[in-house]
Amino acid sequence: MVRYNNEEGSNFLIMTIIPEIENKKPLLEQFRETRKRTLEIVKTLEKDDFIVQTAFFTSPPKWHVGHVSWIYEAIMSKIDKNYEFYSREFSEYLNSYYQQFGVPHDKGTRGMISRPTIEQIFQYFNTINQRVQRFIELHTLSNEAKRLIVMGFHHECQHQELLVYDLQHLLAEQYRPIRKNKMPRAAVAEQNSVKIKGGLFSVGYNGKGYCYDIELPEHKEYLNDFRIDVFPVTNEQYLRFINDGGYETYKYWLSDGWEKVKKNEWKAPMYWENSEEGWKVRDFQGIRKINPKEPVCHVSYYEADAYCKWAGKRLPTEAEWEKAACWSEEKQEKTIFPWGNEEPSEQNCNLLESYHWGCTEVGAYPRGKSPSGCYQMIGDVWEWTASEFMGYPGFKTGFNEYNDKWFTNQKVLRGGSFGTPQMSIRGSYRNFFRLDERWLFSGFRCVEDI
Repeated sequence: MVRYNNEEGSNFLIMTIIPEIENKKPLLEQFRETRKRTLEIVKTLEKDDFIVQTAFFTSPPKWHVGHVSWIYEAIMSKIDKNYEFYSREFSEYLNSYYQQFGVPHDKGTRGMISRPTIEQIFQYFNTINQRVQRFIELHTLSNEAKRLIVMGFHHECQHQELLVYDLQHLLAEQYRPIRKNKMPRAAVAEQNSVKIKGGLFSVGYNGKGYCYDIELPEHKEYLNDFRIDVFPVTNEQYLRFINDGGYETYKYWLSDGWEKVKKNEWKAPMYWENSEEGWKVRDFQGIRKINPKEPVCHVSYYEADAYCKWAGKRLPTEAEWEKAACWSEEKQEKTIFPWGNEEPSEQNCNLLESYHWGCTEVGAYPRGKSPSGCYQMIGDVWEWTASEFMGYPGFKTGFNEYNDKWFTNQKVLRGGSFGTPQMSIRGSYRNFFRLDERWLFSGFRCVEDI
């Protein structure tokens, strides 16, 4: 804590702090921008919307707003051992799964808690804003401390995307975003595949900016030659699988996947509804006919794997996916994104800040094409891979219980979705979900062995 003993000492200390604050401006601006985006997502919600939990795998909007504030308290307590949490009651409710901070509240019952109230949560949100800004301004931050704070920004980005998933499940077309842009037009595009040369390939993050611990260390893996689809599998392609009895026979499915099909009575991707007029989908765009040129969305790993088996293909490993996305055979170099090292923009991919609130048609982003010729490997839909989620060789945790506690029974997804914030994605980013989950914006593309 900073204390001022007299006016002269106060003036001297202020003169000392001002240059330090100037150096911290980018950190403070990034914090404010991240918090602003969270508030924009929930700005048009009605009061009653904040408390509803529609399924055990979702969370009430109120909880997301509180949790992304609470995580900064957890981070500040890591940096300053004398930090005191705002409230034990708040911490018990808003703790997601961190045993080091006490016993977390059961996720499936987050919507059954009326206290803290919505008003108290937003008061807490604003209080933590002030605390974090003051903390950054007054503390001498080591590189490790700065990394932890920036991790908090990226954690908030993750929950912004989860919040969008939950809002679709809760409200669908009744949600009114404060910004919504027109979908870009797509050129006529046909699915085909490109050959990717095998050999040793360096997998993992190779840039100088922020990344998660699970993207490190960069390491080499040997790949055989393979072919990969230039587009994600489309609704049109997936409909052929459905119409050919894909959900009606066990032969395409993993054993536990087939059990999920029968138990949950899956007949199509999540949010699809069969009608006299054919298949329709209900999402942020409304109840509408299936657009055959959009990437198929809301499919589980089991469904993606079953489709690939039906098609005589398979899912890519994450190393294969990363090479197809970011490696230039001609230049013999790997970039952060398929189009190069420049940050994402509305010209090369469909992410949250595109504000389309849905998938664009395949071929909509020719400027985002990878050197190998693959389209839309960033944005639109997360793409399932065949890879198990585990630490890379030499992995070292950057925050206990954040990523490393999930190294079992999860599959890796790559590439981001239309709900992913721009600052929170890159070619090496590794998302992970259980094999049966499909409320996320998930799709896939196929590969073939050569």
